[in-house]
Amino acid sequence: MTELLIGPLLRYVGEKCAVIWVETDGPCEVGVMGSREPTFHVEGHHYALVRVEDLEPGGMHEYTVELDGEQAWPPAGSDFPPSRFRTYPTSGPLKVSFGSCRVAAPNEPPYSLPKEEDERGRGIDALRTLALRMQEQSPDEWPDLLLLLGDQVYADECSPETKEFIQSRRDTSEDPGSIALGFEEYTSLYRESWTEPTIRWLLSTVSTAMIFDDHDVHDDWNTSAAWVEEMRATDWWDEHVVSALMSYWIYQHIGNLSPDEHAEDGLLKRLHEVEDGGPILREFAFKADREVEGTRWSYYRDLGASRLVVIDSRCGRVLDEDRRSMLDEAEWQWLAEHATGGFEHLLIATSLPWLLAPAMHHLEAWNEHICGGAWGSLAAGVGEKIRQGLDLEHWAAFNESFDRLAELQRAVGAGERGDPPASIVTLSGDVHHAYLSEVAFRRGSGVKSAVYQATCSPMRNPLDTKERRVVEAAVTKPAHALARALSRSAGVESEPVRWRQVGDSPWYDNQVATLELDGPRMDFRIEKVVPDEEDKPRLECVLEHRIA
Repeated sequence: MTELLIGPLLRYVGEKCAVIWVETDGPCEVGVMGSREPTFHVEGHHYALVRVEDLEPGGMHEYTVELDGEQAWPPAGSDFPPSRFRTYPTSGPLKVSFGSCRVAAPNEPPYSLPKEEDERGRGIDALRTLALRMQEQSPDEWPDLLLLLGDQVYADECSPETKEFIQSRRDTSEDPGSIALGFEEYTSLYRESWTEPTIRWLLSTVSTAMIFDDHDVHDDWNTSAAWVEEMRATDWWDEHVVSALMSYWIYQHIGNLSPDEHAEDGLLKRLHEVEDGGPILREFAFKADREVEGTRWSYYRDLGASRLVVIDSRCGRVLDEDRRSMLDEAEWQWLAEHATGGFEHLLIATSLPWLLAPAMHHLEAWNEHICGGAWGSLAAGVGEKIRQGLDLEHWAAFNESFDRLAELQRAVGAGERGDPPASIVTLSGDVHHAYLSEVAFRRGSGVKSAVYQATCSPMRNPLDTKERRVVEAAVTKPAHALARALSRSAGVESEPVRWRQVGDSPWYDNQVATLELDGPRMDFRIEKVVPDEEDKPRLECVLEHRIA
């Protein structure tokens, strides 16, 4: 009998439809709620994306999964609540939980300990803790959407289990070492990350939207043209990046899209038409790496009367020093088309924060100008080393893109692109600490919306003490003044917005953030993981704030 290897994952959910993703150990027909889909095959692995349609808007729907007519989910004797979900209503409350940076590792010591107690420690998994709390709650209290903003897997920082698997396949004393290199090794990463029983149940019952960041592929991925040139000169990079992108498309990207978008794209249909889709996906992935303008990983979802737009701020970068941009021009036009007014709330998600601590913002803006030749060719070479050494590659290091995203939000908030939303909130992760920033535009901008950035990271990979001290220094006024003077000396113009952090931030623990949307109202909170007296994890709120 065919077995379920990973999943089910509840992916795209709309007002009347839902998409369920699974991986099985052989070819079969997968059934969910009366809908059936055959698996497609990629290099020894079998997957299915089942589209369930004509559902009741705003209704609660419980489901099981059948493989060739035999129930495979939930497993016999399961102690978890049934897998169920709510289709999005045209109006009414919605809850969006989000975060980034989750390393897969055992949930017992030493990996559940802080780094200060054991260098292998990753702390307690915030995502798993969220799932444990959900099991004690009414389904009405569960999140409607889980937004995972990058580093869902760490391909360059593998867990003990995956390292052992890699070492059984090849000599890791040779380059590229024990990173996930081929497609089979990437599948092992996803299997470990998504099959822990509590996480597996969570992913089966909360709709997920995802976008990659660098560790889903490689640390500092697409930092600069110089970085890309150096990586492509190795004899292993092509296999690595192709395997990363083809596995990302299967495990993460296809579940982000609606059934209509799959019909327009056609790639999934092609995979169903061949015996093995590996060659098709390899060609697609190689082209996606080499031809930035030809592939779009960004997408949007309508959440009732609000809209979520998720931006690819990694693979779609333009890296030529004279025209550096987070997005190519076609994708900017796509963003402008979909990030508009006319919604109760507009959420713009990007794995990399749009707004950093002001000192870090000015440092990155300075570095971009130096690398671009503001202080001459010799300084540009030094600037590139600093850029790669300090990971200076956020929106501030793409200064024109920073301003362009600010102008988009200003125009939407001023009602120039439809009725202004009650709020415009940029969601992000990456930086391994959490904070909420309130944004102010220049006088006379006409902005009527509340504009914020909400950043939450990590779910499970906290900074050590030394790294936290660096962040603490960056938020001080002297550091801001020094970095600002430095950037101005390199010709960086003043920013179109000002921002300030809300509350006693930043927070560094493993944590998860949640937005609660209810008509024009929006509330935000950050919750960190703490062990209770019986060493059972729980979530403790460190910030609550009314955004709109």
